[in-house]
Amino acid sequence: MTVKCSRGVTDSAVVVIVPGVVMLAIGLWGIDRGGMWRDEAVTFQVARRSLPQIWHLLHSVDAVHGLYYLAMHPVLAVHSGEVALRLPSLCAAAVTASLVAALGVRLARPRVGLWAGLLYAVTPMVGHFAQEGRSYAWVAAGVAASTVLLVRAAGAGRAVPRASDGARWCSYGGVTGVTVLLHEFAVLVLLAHALTLASARMPRRVWWAWGRVAGGVLLVLLPLALVSSGQAGQVAWLRAPGGEAVEGLLRSFTGSTPLVLGPYLLLIVLALVPRTRPARRGGLSLPAVALPLLLVPPATLLAVSRHWPLFDDRYVLYALAGAPLLAAAGAERVAGAAARLCGRRARWSHPYAVTGLGVCGVALAFVAQLPVLRADRDPARRPDNLAAVSAAAAERTGPGDPVLFLPALARRAAVAYPKGFRATADIALREPGPVSGTLYGRESGPGELRRRLDGLDRVWVIAEPYALRPGWYPPDPAEQVKIALLRAEFAPRAESVRKGSVIRLYVRRSAAAGSGARTGTGTGTGAVTRSPGSPGVPPRPARP
Repeated sequence: MTVKCSRGVTDSAVVVIVPGVVMLAIGLWGIDRGGMWRDEAVTFQVARRSLPQIWHLLHSVDAVHGLYYLAMHPVLAVHSGEVALRLPSLCAAAVTASLVAALGVRLARPRVGLWAGLLYAVTPMVGHFAQEGRSYAWVAAGVAASTVLLVRAAGAGRAVPRASDGARWCSYGGVTGVTVLLHEFAVLVLLAHALTLASARMPRRVWWAWGRVAGGVLLVLLPLALVSSGQAGQVAWLRAPGGEAVEGLLRSFTGSTPLVLGPYLLLIVLALVPRTRPARRGGLSLPAVALPLLLVPPATLLAVSRHWPLFDDRYVLYALAGAPLLAAAGAERVAGAAARLCGRRARWSHPYAVTGLGVCGVALAFVAQLPVLRADRDPARRPDNLAAVSAAAAERTGPGDPVLFLPALARRAAVAYPKGFRATADIALREPGPVSGTLYGRESGPGELRRRLDGLDRVWVIAEPYALRPGWYPPDPAEQVKIALLRAEFAPRAESVRKGSVIRLYVRRSAAAGSGARTGTGTGTGAVTRSPGSPGVPPRPARP
């Protein structure tokens, strides 16, 4: 008996560890993309500030990510590089894969846990956020750990409480509290856990313990919610989701290709087919845990976002863990039915053979989605590449050249990669971000900005593409001055376009009329265009 128990413990440990190792291997592939995009750049520049400067910033902007920035501060203090920025997210994703496997082991059997953990690890959406220097993989790990602790604390509805139950509930509350502080939308997991307890018909004492913990978590979250509500402009870009958002989330959670999506959904349906013998009162089944986790947070956020747009798929990444658990449970149903039909003495029905077949199925899903995973390693898949913007600026600008950012948040390329702008003069900046407690610094007022531009014959503009469209009219007076002066007194010459950014040289019209400058085609890797009918000014050669 002792040998069997020891062997079972060993098998379970291996089952939990293997998905984490696989996740690490997949995540390390291409983790150094050679450039950060805008959200990662925010983490990079904020986490490298001093602790008082981070605290100063959180009072005005981005409080929702405050705990994450504080946690990343010592990481980037050791090594401030892009790989170091992303490694904590990768480690969190690996932990999540192991926790998903642990849930499968506890709620079903080891091979279900192995299949679920591996399926989580090969999901492209998981791989994407495992290589992001943001908090979302951390939140997914926190929610998975919280769910494991809930299953342990509920104790499968034990009739007689144990002395350790209080410590387990405290652990559940502590992990859940930290998780919602990493991102406040993780609080929706409490609704999922409540539905789990309800579907298991838990006794009153379990509800009482859970209610006290949930109340404590809400109290912990309240100050952050109050502060972040005053910073709602951070998500003003979100729009009310439609049917395409639901379809996109479904494909992200289950399968990005039809070869994976169809079988994945079929296995989930099979897992939800009611058993002939209903679960006993107080017993937690795998569907009772996984289905609310999968559905409740996304459905709640989608419903709220119809009236108050807050939905983005990354905000509910943590709910994805329910999908591989259900698919693995469905695969177990298929294996059980096949064994009953063909007889348990069939060679293929040996437990290790069945486990191997399931692993092969996950491997096929990985191969089918390999093009998606490979494409995700390309920096062009992100909204922008600030390293490319900085390199283009270094190639075209010269020592002392004036640079104007339009709008001010376009300065993020210079903040993330200052080397490309080191020799230039930022003519609008009054106070840098760390001093002013802002992300991109505080700029001069309209009058001072006008005076500075009046003394220039040429200026390089680093702009967001929308800022150069004729219909854009910013609410900020300083931005209005930039637009008005550029349109009235300057003419565009050379232009370099990078995804998410435009670098354009403007020359004062009076100076351009008498210069007779020849047309230039530009150098470097970026495409350069010229305004029709006007002479062009070639970009400067790259400096050594």
